[in-house]
Amino acid sequence: MTHGEEKPVRVGVFGLLGSGNVGNDGSLEAVLDYLRAERPEAVVEALCGGPETVTARYGIPATRLHWYRGEYRTASRAGAVAAKAVGKLVDVVRTAAWVRRHDVVIVPGTGVLETTLPLRPWGFPYSLFLLCATGRLFGTPVALVSVGAGAIGNRPTRTLTRWSSRLATYRSFRDVRSRDAMRAMGLDTSRDEVYADLVFSLPTPRTSAPPGPPGLVCVGVMDFHGSNDDRARAEEIHRRYLDGTIRFVRALVEEGRPVRLLTGDELDRPVVDAVLDAADSPLVTAAVTASLADLMKEAAAAGTVVATRYHNLVCALKVGTPTLALSYSAKSDVLMELMGLGAYCHPAREVDADRLLEQFRALEQRPAEVRQTLSERNLDVSRLLEKQFAALSTALFSAAEHTHTHTRQETP
Repeated sequence: MTHGEEKPVRVGVFGLLGSGNVGNDGSLEAVLDYLRAERPEAVVEALCGGPETVTARYGIPATRLHWYRGEYRTASRAGAVAAKAVGKLVDVVRTAAWVRRHDVVIVPGTGVLETTLPLRPWGFPYSLFLLCATGRLFGTPVALVSVGAGAIGNRPTRTLTRWSSRLATYRSFRDVRSRDAMRAMGLDTSRDEVYADLVFSLPTPRTSAPPGPPGLVCVGVMDFHGSNDDRARAEEIHRRYLDGTIRFVRALVEEGRPVRLLTGDELDRPVVDAVLDAADSPLVTAAVTASLADLMKEAAAAGTVVATRYHNLVCALKVGTPTLALSYSAKSDVLMELMGLGAYCHPAREVDADRLLEQFRALEQRPAEVRQTLSERNLDVSRLLEKQFAALSTALFSAAEHTHTHTRQETP
């Protein structure tokens, strides 16, 4: 029997999608492209942070991840605290009902098992635990696909993350560091494979637009305040990052270099405004990027990219532009090493403009060599992701087809 004659498989996608982070949405886009190619008959629905955006942009039905709309706002009043508590109970029922009506659920990439940015245990980690627990309860396979992970200091978050991973039916990681981190937290990862970030599977945009002005540098900025373990020093870390970035941009402007500011999340806009104000030069402009395709086009037009956000780096590396990472997490260092540019990382917590300029100039001295290296590494990564999607089809859809067959045989 052909796929078209079978009952369409019902696929759920889950995550902080449609919430303003273009990297998360790019991972969703990669999975949707895979599903349209591999299972065009599939009925796809999302449980996500920004359902209106996901439906408008990708044309799939979407449900809000949290019943309480103020989930990610700090609750100081008694009423807000109570509403959050009630929301946690309501979300158990909502998540269970959503999971039960799907044959498989996919969590598409992103750093769902890490806390490199500030994160409360009863926010997304709790939601992911509910997903994986109800998936196991109702026999709905949950797949964590090419996800990022990291060492977690907060005990409740670490416990929720470990149990979510254990309850998932399928796991794969975007780098070795992520798999090692989960192993260190007590997870048996002996059957888990390492592939690459899903965004590398997206098509590279073709553009007829002329390249940017000679010497154009794209600088990707971030509303960076440290990790989940840095809350006490968050403002100090942010100020040091911002000051160092501003000094670097000013130095480029003094050399007559045009600078294009990039973001990866709606939260980054205040940083863009601060850099524009401090630089006070027509040489410094800000890009409007609503998608990873937009980011790739901007990066492709530049001679060099210096970026902080992980998926800004992925986009620049994917289009073959020489790239330097303002690294806020080990995941950025691992990514740069994978793509042959491990020497071009600079700590986002301790931005030293003079040292950053030295690394930048060293990178610019070997553009042809760097572009050749990136071309070769991109081919390797593409092959890894082909294997990832083939493994996912085997792990998820063969089980779904078995369930459909079993159901048809029992139907009188």
